[in-house]
Amino acid sequence: MTFTTSSIGRSSSTSRSSSVRSWAASPVSTRSETGRQPPMRCLWLTLADPEPRHNGQYVYSGGLIDSVAATGSEIEVLGLRRRDSPRGNGARDEHVVWWLPGEPLDPLQSRWGSLASTLPHTAYRCRTAAMRHELHQLLERGGWDGIVFDGISVGWALAPVREFYAGKSERPRLIYVSHNHEESLRQQVADSQREFFRRQAVRLDAAKVSRLERDLVDQVDFVTAITPEDLKLYERRRGNKPMGVLTPGYRGRKLPERRLTADLPRRAVIVGSFDWIAKRMNLEEFVEVADPLFAAAGAELVAVGSAEEKFLERLRQRSKACTFTGTVPDVTRYMDEARIAIVPERNGGGFKLKVLEYVFNRIPVFALRGSFAGVPLVHD
Repeated sequence: MTFTTSSIGRSSSTSRSSSVRSWAASPVSTRSETGRQPPMRCLWLTLADPEPRHNGQYVYSGGLIDSVAATGSEIEVLGLRRRDSPRGNGARDEHVVWWLPGEPLDPLQSRWGSLASTLPHTAYRCRTAAMRHELHQLLERGGWDGIVFDGISVGWALAPVREFYAGKSERPRLIYVSHNHEESLRQQVADSQREFFRRQAVRLDAAKVSRLERDLVDQVDFVTAITPEDLKLYERRRGNKPMGVLTPGYRGRKLPERRLTADLPRRAVIVGSFDWIAKRMNLEEFVEVADPLFAAAGAELVAVGSAEEKFLERLRQRSKACTFTGTVPDVTRYMDEARIAIVPERNGGGFKLKVLEYVFNRIPVFALRGSFAGVPLVHD
């Protein structure tokens, strides 16, 4: 039995494999003079400071860090700094130290730079000089029982970690926490591109993602998948690798009941972040079809969540019945004022954390088949 937490909750999750914590335990851990096992020391490599947790990636990462810290383990997190986070480099919480040495590469620089790199864009943008330097310092300090690679974005760190421990008789356990089965997901996104040259560029990046993900799975000691479906995909290729499912939980608002009355607007809501290409594709494709239907029926569709302003403005100019809010401090009001929620995700697999918010806030959910991976919901 393992316990997993998102920023909106903790839930129990069972797996046929050993718990993640047991695999993170170092084979060279020693007991203190009092006879007690010292707290596990974990180096946690992640894309960026998860605060504020406005998308699924940050919700999942932040929740897992919270959950491991709650066991009494000592964690030092290395990630990029975010402008909208109050934390600075060296910030300390209970059982957690945050090393946030700088911001990601400039978007234009990282796009062009990744084309000439063996790394995919998602990892290249994270591999800054400041991140490499800080990683080296943390490895030199030593004493780690486990090193967690939290998502494909920190796959760049696998090579320097392996190089640092090469030839050494002892090393910490290495754990890869996957957020998606990246190989299949990125190929799906690439195949969905309409423009020829863009499709080829995305396919090239998908091939780099596939190679990096395979390296991670092959070289770490334990792999976690976010859904049972993803676990099966990993096992298909590396069935001999110790693996388990690490699903998010929920600790947000829970309504005991909710009544849909005529006082509610004829409104549907889509909650999420639209920063990633797959999310933007899903929203744009759905709005293209749904907007005229909503307009003809006198209904509204509200999409709530972060995205580049240029993207949102383009959608606003095309739409009659749809509203695009951008980032908001609280999505609760938008859910309360909607009759239904929609999950129009044709591209992009994995666990949909927004579904938990819909369910616990008693909103009927309409979704494309396959959008409920990891959630025990059935068609009504």
